[in-house]
Formats: sequence, structure tokens, C-alpha cells
Amino acid sequence: MTANPTTSLRAPARTLVAQARPVPQDFVLGVATAAYQIEGARHVDGRTDSIWDTFAHTPGAVVHGDTGDVACEHYTRYAADVALMQSLGMQSYRFSTSWARVCPDGGPLNAKGLDFYERLVDSLVEAGIAPWLTLYHWDLPQALEDRGGWTSRETVDRFVDYSLAVHDRLADRVRTWTTLNEPFCSAFLGYTAGMHAPGRTSPAAGLAAAHHLMLAHGRVVQELRVRDASLELGLTLNFTVADPVDPSDPRDVDAARRVDGQMNRIFLDPVFRGSYPVDLLEDVRHLGLEDHIMDGDLAVISTPIDVLGVNYYNGEAVGHERPGSALDDALNGGRRTRSPFPAADSAFRHPRGLPVTAMDWEIQPEGLTRLLVRLHEEYAGPAAVALHVTENGAAFDDVADEEGFVDDRCRTAYVRAHLGAVLDAVDAGVPVRGYFYWSLLDNFEWAWGYAKRFGIVRVDYDTQVRTPKASALDYARIIATRQLLPAGDAAADDEGTGPAGDTEA
Repeated sequence: MTANPTTSLRAPARTLVAQARPVPQDFVLGVATAAYQIEGARHVDGRTDSIWDTFAHTPGAVVHGDTGDVACEHYTRYAADVALMQSLGMQSYRFSTSWARVCPDGGPLNAKGLDFYERLVDSLVEAGIAPWLTLYHWDLPQALEDRGGWTSRETVDRFVDYSLAVHDRLADRVRTWTTLNEPFCSAFLGYTAGMHAPGRTSPAAGLAAAHHLMLAHGRVVQELRVRDASLELGLTLNFTVADPVDPSDPRDVDAARRVDGQMNRIFLDPVFRGSYPVDLLEDVRHLGLEDHIMDGDLAVISTPIDVLGVNYYNGEAVGHERPGSALDDALNGGRRTRSPFPAADSAFRHPRGLPVTAMDWEIQPEGLTRLLVRLHEEYAGPAAVALHVTENGAAFDDVADEEGFVDDRCRTAYVRAHLGAVLDAVDAGVPVRGYFYWSLLDNFEWAWGYAKRFGIVRVDYDTQVRTPKASALDYARIIATRQLLPAGDAAADDEGTGPAGDTEA
């Protein structure tokens, strides 16, 4: 394949060492992105503002005042981005559609918006890359937020309308559909913590939003199932592994229980068991969650799914005492924020001395193994639901050379270690079907703007040139050879990181 003029490619090496670990042939390896983070084209072809447009343009909300107005210009550069993925051997691409582009202001269908996603999907299919479509990755139309947003049941109906419009156009080419990405972030970072759009700081509003998000998920799964029983349907949740700082201290155990309940089980139990956890309901009883649970809601939310997307970045040690780094109120760009947990005022994150990423997130691959085993044993396995790791990745302080190349050995080691953790779970009997690295491209990283880079492909935001990093070349080699090298070899294994053409592909 000929590289496009806005992409600088280097060839991945093929040399393997004796310790290489086989990756199952049927294990899918891909990458993920989200509409607002890469598309740009804010008001192009009928798109109107989402809550993230409003939030990003609010002074002090995003680092450096960055916005997604331009982002990675994926709206116009999608074909080159698909060609880049094909050159790296990606088997699947997980992307989201923009509600504000498809149904501006949450209203009638905008054909030009759907035309874009049709072009994107057609390009993926032609390139042999399986499209994995997420209907909601946090970009609620601002007009719906003005009417209450996810705290209003009306938004559920509008989400169904939008989802069916996307399905009408793309159902014959997209087989895997996830309704929501990380409803924890949508509900509790957006409506309770004030860290994300729409920037509210109400524990009660976060709980209402969480319930309505899950109701919207269930409604869409029901509607799509009726339309086509062959579709693979599900949702993606982000998880933590909450360990008590002192397992012998009941106060730390309770703090970890609350975090687990208010991040993990608040979504898992309604989906898989048709009920909210009893301890969670007791913890938040004073915040009105049960006022929003109508007859039949939980039956809708627990509509059977086919796939659970697992997003994992790190676990955490949780204690009842306040350390230097805590889950408490903080000032964010001059804005007041608070803990995202509605009723965990005595739960604080404690550093454990583990290596950290540029986000100050601890690097804890074994937590991913434990998480997958737990999900399979307690939830997905009994329901015969497939597991995919739909997001896992790391931001580091990348340094590009004069050609724009980043020798990101820390990220290479991170990917190898976490893929190894997934394979450990597979060896333990967990039928994990795939892994998607977050993210394909450096992009708009929400409240961090462009200050943090998660991509395996570097984006020069001034020129929009894409340059695969060392981690992209290593990932491409894993895909091509179905062999995983040990994470510890990442620093030494630098063959293939020279200029394009120096190493045979």
C-alpha cells in the first residue's frame, strides 16, 4: 500500500525471540477512537453542538482552552486513516458515531451526517477491517442537555430514535453494535464530579443520569434485536479493581466496597441480574435513585446482550483515610469539582509505589487479569456473554525526533504487559475474544485537551501529519506474527524503528 502524503510510515520488524508467546489465531486485535476526539468539522454538513462543544468552550473547563473543533480532522482524512490502519494490519476498528452529526439538536435525521459514516464503514469493509460501532461516546446534543440531558427520561426516547436512524443506514455492513461507552463517565464525571461535560456537580443528578443511560441501552438492544437477531449487541463499561489499603481494617474494606459498588456493580448488576445491588441502594438511598426506577425499567435494562466491552486502565488501592492523592473535591482549571462517587466521601485513592503513566495512573497489568476472571465468573460466563477488552492504553510524555517519530518504549512495554495479562486470563479459562488499544491517534483527550497523548500514531496538530510510533510498529508485528514478546524486552528490541524503508516489512 502506498502511504498517503500526510502519513509517515516505518516498517515493523519481524525478528522474534525465544520467549515469544502465541496469540490465538481467532483473537481480534484492533484500535479504538471516539467521534468528538478525532473528527473535528464542528459545524460542517449540518452538525450542531454537543455538550462537549459547549464544555470545551467554557473558560477553565479544558487544559489550555483546547477544543475539538478541529481535532485530528478525521472527518476529511478518514480514508487516509483507514489506509493507515490497513497498513498496520488492524483487524477491527472501534469508533463512535456523533449524535450531534446524525440527529442535530437531537431532532430529525441529517442525511449528510450519516453519509460520512457510510463512507467510513465502506472504506473499512473494503480494507478488510471489521467495523465496531459505538452509538454513544459522551457527545449528547446540547439542545437535549438544555431540556435536562440524561437526568430526563425524554432523552431515552431521543436516543432510541437516533440509534435506529444509524441502524437503518449501516445495519447491512456493521455486525457489532455497542450502545454506550463508559456510562460511569457520562453520568458521574459529567453530572456529579463536574470534570466532564456537561459539568454538573450533583450526586443526585449523576444517579438519575446513570439509570436513564442504562434504560436507553436496554431500549436500543430490544429494538435492534427485533430488527435483526443476528447482530452482536452489547455495551462497554469502564472498570476499576478496588483493593482495600489494609484488608484487615473494616473501614478500608468498606471504602473499597463503595467504590466497587458505585463504579462497577451499579452497571453490571442491572444488566446481568436485573437489579441494583442492595448495598448500593442503601448507600445512596438519600439521593433519590429509586425515584427514577419505574415499573419494568430493570427488565428492559437486563435485556440479554451478546458482548461486554471491558475498558481497563488501572486499579486502585482504596482507604478510609485521606492521603496526598485523594478522591475528593479539587480545583480543575479554576472550576470546582468533586468526587465522582455519589456516596463514598470516606474513600480515598492511595499510591502504591507502582510505575505511573503521564496521567499519574498506576500501571497494574495483573489487575486486568483479575478483572476479566471476575467478570467471567460472576457475570458474563453464566450469561454466555462474550468479553472483549475494548479500551486499554497509556499516555506518556512522547518526544518526537526531527522526522516526527516517537520511540515510545514505555508504551510498547505497556501494551505487551497488558496483552500478556489478557492471555493470562485466557489461560485461566476466560474466553476473551479481542483487544483494542486506545487509541489509534493522539487526539483531544477530553478535559486534558491535547496535553496528553495516548495514540500509537503521533499526530502533529499543526500539520495533521500522522507518524506511527514504535508502539504501532510493535503492535503491527504482534498482529502479523500472532506472537507476543515479553514486556521486558521492549527496550532492547528496537529493530524496525529506523526510517521508512530501512527494514523489510
